[in-house]
This record gives sequence, structure tokens and C-alpha cells, in this order.
Amino acid sequence: MAVETVSVASACAEAKRASRALAQLDAGAKDAALLAMADALGERAGEILEANARDMEAGADGDLGDALLDRLALTPTRLAGMAEDVRRIASLPDPVGEVIEGHRLPNGLDLRKLRVPLGVVAVVYEARPNVTIDCSALCLKSGNAIVLRGSSIAAYSNAVLTSVAAEAVAAAGLPLGSVSQVAGGGREELAELATASESVDLIIPRGGEGLKKALSAVATVPVIYAAAGNCHVYVDASADLDAARAITLNAKLQRPGTCNSAETLLVHRDAAPAFLPQAIADLRAAGVELRVDGRARSLAGEAADALLDASEEDYATEFLALTLAIRVVDSADEAIEHVNRHGSGHSEAIVTSSTEAARAFTGGVDAACVYVNASTRFTDGGQFGLGAEIGNSTQKLHARGPIGLRELCTYKYVVEGAGHTRP
Repeated sequence: MAVETVSVASACAEAKRASRALAQLDAGAKDAALLAMADALGERAGEILEANARDMEAGADGDLGDALLDRLALTPTRLAGMAEDVRRIASLPDPVGEVIEGHRLPNGLDLRKLRVPLGVVAVVYEARPNVTIDCSALCLKSGNAIVLRGSSIAAYSNAVLTSVAAEAVAAAGLPLGSVSQVAGGGREELAELATASESVDLIIPRGGEGLKKALSAVATVPVIYAAAGNCHVYVDASADLDAARAITLNAKLQRPGTCNSAETLLVHRDAAPAFLPQAIADLRAAGVELRVDGRARSLAGEAADALLDASEEDYATEFLALTLAIRVVDSADEAIEHVNRHGSGHSEAIVTSSTEAARAFTGGVDAACVYVNASTRFTDGGQFGLGAEIGNSTQKLHARGPIGLRELCTYKYVVEGAGHTRP
């Protein structure tokens, strides 16, 4: 049976109480709870998939679109992958208590900088029910309580998954309130969560610009935005065109509804005549709608009439769908300028054989993750060895890129003396 959602005030208050106990737990207790959660995902797979089927049916009736439906869908394979991610997180070193630095001061005091949990982390997310489990596992491993607020699109799935997580970790000895889900509601509830400064230490929103704007307008709780991913692939003049083709297709097609998929293809004018005709054909054959500039259209051959004219708005859009904007540029510097003007600071890639161009791109592009000769689709906590991620930060705070265990911690100074007094 799915866990009952509760009010924001009661969920946050109980999470605050739980966080104090969680901060004191040793790694063994937390790992045992995570392994119990992973086992429960398998034991209750039928219940989870049945709930997800209800969400999928409602989503199809509501014309969500293929990309969003793909993000919403759970399958036995994806569920097994979620359980494996939880086990992987359990196997990672415990960040809590880690000595970041330490030394003896000239006055004889011993100073250590220790990693400690944040406390209560609230996660507001859209569409993807796997976030419920990934975020819960990461928060618990890092000694934090978590308050979840999912989307109505995945209401049944999220309720059951929260139940699985909460009941499994409670049975393993973790305090009640370690994992909770707040009741469904509108912007008023979101505002209540975003202003619960007495109990919530951090909010991480996973969603589009609308969610970001709604939170930024009211939040008094600190926020790390895991928001839009307007990502680019730039094919440089010296690029290996076979590698460029493979990277472009992977970045756009592997899962187009994710924040690390490519939304714009930039091609150097010297590479464009040899690269674009085949790339355009491949992308169209895969069902991608292409929005292009004049120079790209002139190289499309018979496909030219099927292409749409790109606008400046298109270059600034996170499509999250089988849509791609294309532009031909005159230099690597122009590509960098385009990325910095239109990108969201998420993930950007250059395909090049030039060390000079690669260095210019990695040094000049302002983004959390910059790739040389690799797809943007690798921006992922699991791929980066973090077990999973609670989101991908596009900000420049202590967390940037995939938010893993260490990014869910802060630190404290512990100072030991021998009767020291300050003169």
C-alpha cells in the first residue's frame, strides 16, 4: 500500500527530528538501511510497476509526448537498475566525518575541518519517479533526511516508491521521518516548503525554468538549482567526422527527454560541407525535427525543403524532444560565444583533433561539464562514479555538475586545545 502523503509542516518537522539522529549514525547502519531499500524494490516490483502503469495511462491520455512518457516509464529493467544504483551508493565511502583538512596552529590548537550532513534536504521534481529512490539513497547515505515533492504526473509511482523507501529504512532501524513525501498541492504548498527555514536546510528543484522561477520568487531556504540543460555539440574544423556523427547522434537520440541531451549542433564552416549532409540525413531518418540557419540549409540537398528556419529563441530552447537546432559558425571562438550566450551552463561538447581548439573550448565555455570528443550524455552521477545524483547543478556554489554524496554535506571546524585561552 502506498505511503500517505502528509502536510508540509508535519513532514518537515519530523524530518528535522530524524536528521539529528541520522547525523550520528555510523556507516554500517546507513548501508544496511540502503541494502534493505534495494531489496524492497525487488520484493515490491509488482506493486511499483502497477502504480507506474496507472501514471503512464494518465500521461498518454493527457498527451504528455513521447519524451516525457519515456522519463515517466518504469520497466523491470529500469527498476532493477534503480536497486543496483542503491547498492552502489551503499558501497561508496561514507563522506560524513571525513577530514577535509587538519593541522596544528602555531598556538598549539589542533584544528580539523570535518564533513557533516546538511540536515534536511527537500527535493522538488517533475516526471521521473526514479528520482524518488536515487535522492533518498543519496540523502540517507550522507546522513540527511529527505522531504520529497514529486509531480502529479507521477503521483502513483512516487507514492509507492516513497512507501518502499520509508518502510524499508524504518524496519532497518532508521528514525521515522528519514524519508517522507508531502501532500499534493499547488504553488501555495511549494511556497510553504520553500520558506520552511526553521526545518529545511536546502531545496533542490529538478525541473524546467517554470519551476526555477516559481521557487526563486519565494524561497528563503537555500536553493541549488538542478534546472534546464540547453546543451551543445560543436564540430570543429579538424574533427574526425565519423566520431562527430556518432557523438551527435548519441547526444541527441540516446534519451532526448533528459537534461544532458544536445539541443543545438554547431558546425565549423570548414567541416560543414563534408559533415552536414550526412548528419542531417541521419537525424531526419531518426525522426528529428531540424531547425537550421541559412548556411546549414544550403548544404542539406534534397532535404532542404523539409527543414525549418531556426530563430534566436530556438537556440535558447531546451526542447527535451526530437528537435535540434543547427548553426554553422566561422570559428571555435564563435562557437564558444554562441554557447555562452545561449547555453544554460550544463554540459557542452567539442569534437576536434586540435589541442589548441580543445583548450580554447574547455577554458572558454562557462558550464559545469565540458567534454572533448565525448557525448554530453555522460553527465550523470552514475557515470561519474557517484552512484547516482540528486540533480545536476548549473550554479557556481559548492556543488556544480552532478550532486553526489559530498555535495550533500557541509563542514564544521573541530578545534581541540589543552586549556587554551586567547591572549
